[in-house]
Amino acid sequence: MSLTTPNKIRRLQRKLYLKAKSEPAFRFYLLYDKVYRPDILEHAWRLTRSNRGAAGVDGVRIEDIEAQGVQEWLAGLREELRRETYAPDAVRRVMIPKPGGGERPLGIPTVRDRVVQTAAKLVLEPIFEADFLPCAYGYRPRRSAVDAVKVVHQTLRSGYTDVVDADLKGYFDTIPHPELMRSVSRRVVDGKMLGLVKLFLKAPVQQEDARGKRRMMGGKGNKQGTPQGGVLSPLLANLYMHRFLRAWELYGRGAQFRAQIVNYADDFVILSRGHATEALAWTRAVMQVIGLTLNENKTTVVDANRETFDFLGYTFGPAVSLRTGRTYQSVRPSNRSESRIKQKVRSLLRPGNMQLWPEVVARLNRVVRGWANYFGTGAHARSWRRVQNHVIERVRAFLRRRHKVSTHGARVFSVDRIFGELGVLKLTTLQYGYRTCASR
Repeated sequence: MSLTTPNKIRRLQRKLYLKAKSEPAFRFYLLYDKVYRPDILEHAWRLTRSNRGAAGVDGVRIEDIEAQGVQEWLAGLREELRRETYAPDAVRRVMIPKPGGGERPLGIPTVRDRVVQTAAKLVLEPIFEADFLPCAYGYRPRRSAVDAVKVVHQTLRSGYTDVVDADLKGYFDTIPHPELMRSVSRRVVDGKMLGLVKLFLKAPVQQEDARGKRRMMGGKGNKQGTPQGGVLSPLLANLYMHRFLRAWELYGRGAQFRAQIVNYADDFVILSRGHATEALAWTRAVMQVIGLTLNENKTTVVDANRETFDFLGYTFGPAVSLRTGRTYQSVRPSNRSESRIKQKVRSLLRPGNMQLWPEVVARLNRVVRGWANYFGTGAHARSWRRVQNHVIERVRAFLRRRHKVSTHGARVFSVDRIFGELGVLKLTTLQYGYRTCASR
């Protein structure tokens, strides 16, 4: 099943984008009927299916819909949308651990609602994409976190080393609905489409307490937040953050503070030539106006010539060249990122894992390759070696237990055997496929 956007949908998206780009004040109408167009709904289903995901509050899985008959199911959903009888189900909330400790709420809509949200996104995204600024990288077509990392590194190397390392407090959960809908309506005047977006924002949340008892929260009375896990949420979050980024541009703060912003969803840094403190004060004031709050415990001003800071899993800041002894602006995987991959490897190769070795090594290689694909920028060689050595140690320990080898296992499970016969992915063979920021 191909996930390539069909040409007919692509033409529609291109038309919407060009109209929005050429006429910044234009407001779109007659959008709602596009959401339930058969080709858009079917493509939304394919995208939803490819992402898999858990069942929502109704317990219906992707496999259940396929067993029922996809076309019949889509026809019923289309009719609900056409007759305007569609209403989203409650969002199932689960708590997932955060890398730095604590928990983050994740909302899981039903498969049915994920398909409709995806269809709405296919229609709305090109309109708002025309307005978004180049400094925003999160959840956008043909942009990635790695792109943001490279820009930050290049900007630091250009002398913008007075840095605001900003953190927003509960961004997704605190976006005010009235102001968010105002942002949507600046481009969309189709009442039915606005109503659909509002339905998703007002969907109740179902959560289990410590005793396993389910309780409902939010609903129509909810006035803020867009659930993390919803398909439409990243687009809406970007749209609201655009308020801040647009204000920065409109009032010429880049020139005033001799600074650049790099934004990824709710994370951003301001890279300045000597005016980070003033930029932070302005940022704090604007966030208050638009109903957002900086996490003061995690928001700092950093001199990147002397200190490091973390952004999007990377550590930026000064490092000394072993070859020349000179200090330079470095970017490398953060210590936390290393710890996370090592924890994943330990968890996968834990005692008691009874999977067959081909299954274990396939999962291990997916984890390692995914980490390598993301952390291939900058000075990564030392970090990769440490991760690779950890993989070797854990693989040996795992196989030593399984095969009841009494020694350390270095001879029985040599490095050559681990990366050869046993099929473990060798990180150092991948690293030469990447180019550093400095080489670009």
